[in-house]
Amino acid sequence: MESELKEMLASLERTGYCQWMKREGVPIVEGFSIEDVRELKLSPWHRMGGSGAFVHLYGMEGQTGMYVAEIPPGGALNPERHLYEEMICILAGNGATEIWQDSGQKRLFEWGPFSLFAPPLNSWHRLVNGGREPVRLMAVTTAPIAMDFYRNAEFIFNCPYTFADRFRGEDDYFATSQNFYAVGMQSIWETNFVPDAKEVKVRDDLYVKGAEVGMVQFESSKNALIGHVADWPSGRYHKAHYHGAGAVIVILKSEGYTLLWPKESGTQPYATGRGDEVVELRWCEGSVLSPPSGWFHQHFNIGKEAARQLALRFGSRLHPIGLHQAAKKKTDGVYISVKDGGTMIEYEDEDVEIRRRFEENLKRVGTPIRMEA
Repeated sequence: MESELKEMLASLERTGYCQWMKREGVPIVEGFSIEDVRELKLSPWHRMGGSGAFVHLYGMEGQTGMYVAEIPPGGALNPERHLYEEMICILAGNGATEIWQDSGQKRLFEWGPFSLFAPPLNSWHRLVNGGREPVRLMAVTTAPIAMDFYRNAEFIFNCPYTFADRFRGEDDYFATSQNFYAVGMQSIWETNFVPDAKEVKVRDDLYVKGAEVGMVQFESSKNALIGHVADWPSGRYHKAHYHGAGAVIVILKSEGYTLLWPKESGTQPYATGRGDEVVELRWCEGSVLSPPSGWFHQHFNIGKEAARQLALRFGSRLHPIGLHQAAKKKTDGVYISVKDGGTMIEYEDEDVEIRRRFEENLKRVGTPIRMEA
């Protein structure tokens, strides 16, 4: 199955986005996952004014892109604006972002490790390292869609249009909001700035993805590209589910592994003799992965502390796009059993080998199981 995904990536090499990545002159890292994005080797990036690399995972499939950048102590990235959406996560270091429109004043907000924010579409922004240590950040973008359609970087980075419906230079635009509510099976937080994704309080009464799996979804900068945080205790795991392409998962706490397999392998791949089609990805804090579209995936926490993951993806409730809606079976499909037309496998319907292997992994590291029989 991995060979087929590599062929798919190879078929994308002629796209506008892939051609642009090559012209940027920094490394392009491919695969199912990155073990620790904080340790990724970077190279000087002339356009950005720092150093960086692109991450081009199988599950992005031309819908989202990702890069990692580093700002030296006392340095800053070059100002930029662009006609694609972007969600930035600070991985290490402290600093500030200046943001402005052509006709407006600069606004400034500060950030630290695991802060999360989205510069409004086509607004000028400049990231400054305010500390004595390097700042490392990662960003997930919709650049592949923009580059593939326009195929003109000059237009994408130098279009003068101001999207005043998204950002008018408000003083409190990046103040931390307290606007929490629920829609259907999803807990929502409307905020343009998350101070620390590792410490966000999740809603813990909507256990739709598994026993004691708490979640909250961020809606930021009126984007279609949003994010969510999910956590679950030591010795537990998520229910398997699948969805469309483009989601990027960042591990914020604990250690464990993720199983992935194409939905064509069925809900019980080991029992039906297709266990060789299951891919296992080990993870720890700083790992990044992206499940391919239509692949079941299931996250297992074998560490001593509660696991937490950050997922950056399409799926805005406020500003939905047809690309994402068409990839879903129905509203909240990832929370509904495959038996009822959704894309999630209930615990009682999963392959028994999955639980057996989980228990074996827990014994290996000395972590007690917390799953019900």
